[in-house]
Amino acid sequence: MESITVLYIILATIVALGIVVFQYLYKQKANSKIYLLLAFLRFVGVFGLLLLLINPKFSQKSYTLEKPNLVILADNSTSIAEHGKEVKKLVSDFYTDEISERFQLAAYKFGTDLKVLDTLTFTDKNTNLHQSLTALKDIYAREQTVTVVLSDGNQTIGEDYSFFTSDQNNSVYPLVLGDTTKYKDISVEPILTNKYAFLKNKFPLETYIAYQGESTESVSVAIKMNDNIVHRESFKLDAQSNLKTIAIQVDANSVGIKNLEVAVSRLAEERNIENNSRTTSIEVIDEKTKIALISDILHPDLGALKKSIESNEQREVSILKSNTSNSSLEEVDLFIFYQPTSRFSNAFDYAKSKNANTFIIAGTQTDYRFLNNSDVGFEIENGYPEQEVFGLLNNGFTKYDISDFDLTDFPPLVSDAGPILITSQYETLLGTQIKGLDVQQPLMAVIERNASKHAFILGENLWKWRIQTYRNSSEFDNFDEYMGNLIRYLTSSKNKSRLNVDYEKVYEGSSNTVITATYFDEAFLFDPNAKVNIKVTNMESNKIQTNPMVLKNGYFEADLSNLIAGSYQFVVSVENESKKETGSFVISEFDMENQFVSSNDEKLEKLAANAGGKLFYPSQIDELLQDLKENVAYVPTEKSTENIVSLIDFRILLAIIVLAFAVEWFIRKYNGLI
Repeated sequence: MESITVLYIILATIVALGIVVFQYLYKQKANSKIYLLLAFLRFVGVFGLLLLLINPKFSQKSYTLEKPNLVILADNSTSIAEHGKEVKKLVSDFYTDEISERFQLAAYKFGTDLKVLDTLTFTDKNTNLHQSLTALKDIYAREQTVTVVLSDGNQTIGEDYSFFTSDQNNSVYPLVLGDTTKYKDISVEPILTNKYAFLKNKFPLETYIAYQGESTESVSVAIKMNDNIVHRESFKLDAQSNLKTIAIQVDANSVGIKNLEVAVSRLAEERNIENNSRTTSIEVIDEKTKIALISDILHPDLGALKKSIESNEQREVSILKSNTSNSSLEEVDLFIFYQPTSRFSNAFDYAKSKNANTFIIAGTQTDYRFLNNSDVGFEIENGYPEQEVFGLLNNGFTKYDISDFDLTDFPPLVSDAGPILITSQYETLLGTQIKGLDVQQPLMAVIERNASKHAFILGENLWKWRIQTYRNSSEFDNFDEYMGNLIRYLTSSKNKSRLNVDYEKVYEGSSNTVITATYFDEAFLFDPNAKVNIKVTNMESNKIQTNPMVLKNGYFEADLSNLIAGSYQFVVSVENESKKETGSFVISEFDMENQFVSSNDEKLEKLAANAGGKLFYPSQIDELLQDLKENVAYVPTEKSTENIVSLIDFRILLAIIVLAFAVEWFIRKYNGLI
């Protein structure tokens, strides 16, 4: 306690005694015992108040000896497996009495993530050294720390660890594992291709061949799709030209998941052939949109529409009569009604029963009375003469981009439609111009109602627009793309399923095989209380695995990293609900850790230089231990801690003050004292 505080306490005692003496003892002659009691109570109350104001404190100092941290960071990836015994022995070499006296020891292992070292299994499929070093830097911030990294230096994911820098309190000592000799090697690098391809189309495949060596080597590359060779080529590589890009187009001739393999021939004396081939997969899908163009008349528009729509090979247009049977319409995705009449009644009813999307093209032979009675979302006055109508592009259209459509020199369409009344929500694509006047009526528009999409155009001779497009640019792209965007809009639909599953068709190795799902209640709000399960079946062995999906932040997740390479089918279901989603995926047989030929001591040496440490090899373990024991930078530090404690308890003292004044007041009142 400081001397000034002691002085304040003495002064407080004197002041409290002075007040008591003046009030109760000075010139008082009667009832001396009562006055003495009152004087004592007053002294306690006044002295307590003054003591609260002074708030005396005293400090306690404690001294501790803080050792620097020695962190052992061991690589637990599969590329270290053949050196497993050596790694475990190296870790144990640090647990000696001399090291324990000088350092506070801690051990971690790393692969994809940083974990506390309990056992080394060498099963991690990826290595992220930079992330582990960064995590340790945060854990031991402001503490003197030496990190010894036991690794081959081959990192497969994450930032480049060779650029990692530590602060002045931390240093990193890499200890290189494995063979650092540079052997002759050739490898296939990552394959770049699409996840999906459309049937009867070509899809791109690109990769490159990397060579490590001094001599010139002749190699050949073969690319297979489901064991059938689709491409082969030969070339030479040397120390200067050590990369060769392979870029081809592959035909997608059949539906299904296709396994692709890129394999390069083996070099003489090559030690590692695990990286001589690489595989991936692609799913070929038949997403051909089937469109029914229904008409009872022959007109050039029919051929123009079919050619325009089928310019995209994923669309198939069938020209049908209005009396076509319903069985022929079952697989139709979009109905185009060309100049409909009352004979279209059955086709209209069938489309309405399917809640299908439609496109109505009206012309001089259209029965408007039939249209008005068919509840198509608009009504048209009839009885008007034929006239020429021009289209005006609506730049404010928001459903999709139509800004590239060029109407320059387009001839007029022919129409006998009168004013139109649209009874549903709509947007205009083209306005109507008659004799140079904008009549403020849509010539072409889209309508959305009852979760379906519809479009109409009130004019015939669209074939002339397609011909004019060719005249303007020597190709049909302007008109075809305009119609293609409309068809894409009409054939797309929003997914309103309450159970949605997100997954990849192809997983490269099992380490990142994750499937996620979201489930919504009937109000389409995410339901975190749902119990979602996944059943996975191996298509080769028929082995079934069922697991609950784990609730994450706004979704459910299934980690399937324990699965082996192969083809799988799955079913995601919700307990006590009928909701189910199915799918299939492929896990390719690939281990990135097996792609390396030798240890990367160059990067580890750069890490040591940037992080204030030194590079060592297993044969130098004694030198490393000796350096740790004798380095004057790593010595225990004495630290003092000062703990300031209040001398009094505020609540107890306040209670005593209140009690003293209360008792004094009661005695004075009881004895009639003023």
